[in-house]
Amino acid sequence: MTYHKMNLKNAKIIIGVAIIIALGGNYVFSRSIARDLVHLDTSSTQKSTLALAPISLGNPSTALGPETSSGLRPTYSEPKFGSLTRAVEQPFIMRKGDTLATVLNRAGVQNKDSYLAVKAFSKKYNPRLIQTGQKIWVSYAIKAEDILDHDKFSGSFIGFRYKFGFDEEIKVTRKSGKTFKVKIINLPVTTQLSRAEGAIQSSLYMAGRRAGLTSASLGELIRAFSWDVDFQREIRIGDKFETLFNLVLNENGTIVKSTELLFAVLTLRGKRKTIYRFYDDEGNFEYFDETGSSAQKTLMRTPIDGARLSSGFGRRRHPILGYTKMHRGVDFAAPRGTPIYAAGTGIVELAQRNGAYGKYVRIRHNDIYKTAYAHMSRYGRNIRKGTRVRQGQIIGYVGTTGRSTGNHLHYEILKNGRKVNPMRIKMPPGRKLFGKNLARFHSHKKSIISRYVSLPVTETIQISAADQRGREPNN
Repeated sequence: MTYHKMNLKNAKIIIGVAIIIALGGNYVFSRSIARDLVHLDTSSTQKSTLALAPISLGNPSTALGPETSSGLRPTYSEPKFGSLTRAVEQPFIMRKGDTLATVLNRAGVQNKDSYLAVKAFSKKYNPRLIQTGQKIWVSYAIKAEDILDHDKFSGSFIGFRYKFGFDEEIKVTRKSGKTFKVKIINLPVTTQLSRAEGAIQSSLYMAGRRAGLTSASLGELIRAFSWDVDFQREIRIGDKFETLFNLVLNENGTIVKSTELLFAVLTLRGKRKTIYRFYDDEGNFEYFDETGSSAQKTLMRTPIDGARLSSGFGRRRHPILGYTKMHRGVDFAAPRGTPIYAAGTGIVELAQRNGAYGKYVRIRHNDIYKTAYAHMSRYGRNIRKGTRVRQGQIIGYVGTTGRSTGNHLHYEILKNGRKVNPMRIKMPPGRKLFGKNLARFHSHKKSIISRYVSLPVTETIQISAADQRGREPNN
């Protein structure tokens, strides 16, 4: 009898040691739970599997549908509540009509814990800004007995995380007792120089895309030259472009951003226009030409992105009044809600309804120049009479208020009180570098050219649009 008791005692010791070893290697977990996830590898024909949500938090037989079809396996972190405890993490997708609280409840979190966790999260980020399709990664603490008992999977909720940008995420973790703490974590990113160039066959946009430029890089290129180039009329087939820009890569090596243009050349009808990105002594950057003169003029010709010039300056048959009259501005057709930028730095003189102009803004830039913007759907934030605005600041959004037949921006430049053609006026020059800044610029220019010629031409760029928006890809 004693012999059998000793054997039984020894057997219990051996089983205990085996459990510890199995937990250390994740073996027992993978046999008892992750076997349900084996077929989650990225097969498009796979079916949804059961949730990992603990029974103490919710019914483990509740199917999660898309959440468990992501092809992702639980990730382990360091023990939270003892040597025999591990943390497992599972993604839950924000569905249409969801709130952060409903996502946590679907993950099996009790209402009182969900309330406290969301309250902590709200100190750093507005939960309403989480978009449909984004993921909330929920963490559970799993103990040894939970893993061994196939009928009672009773782990506990210990927090969640949400990635709101390609380089930042918010993490909520349970402290001692039932309170939660929240912190913003900066995710590691790296930059990589890239070179792209090409010839224009139909449009600069199409040529840029063929050469591997992203939409963001093309937008930066167009903005950088927008003070000096009329992209509606001056671009011709056979014109060329050259660019040097930075790509931003996340910790997985995925390209998540491409906007920082360092150097660019537009060759229009054989004439080269070159710009360099340069930071002055105060840490502010502008684009400068070969001589150190700013490419940024006092005013922009086109204070809107991606719009089509729908009506020029001059006499025309009015589309509503039906007779010929002088059109003392230019019209840019664009979708409702498209941002409108201040063409230059200045003071808002008017921001109100103005007869046939509808919602209207006028800005005084100096003693000579003013600009006006009409038919807006709404004004930009804090745009009112007396407000000082900077060049490129959003002052309103495209609409069709006033006497208008469709969504567009009516844009005017006034010189000494007289309305002039924005497409033909010689724009007032920007600043010019002198002294030490000019010497530094010439040194910087040589360095940029050396780096440019040493790089191969980029053939294609695959960028994660989801990460650009602060999302994770929806697997």
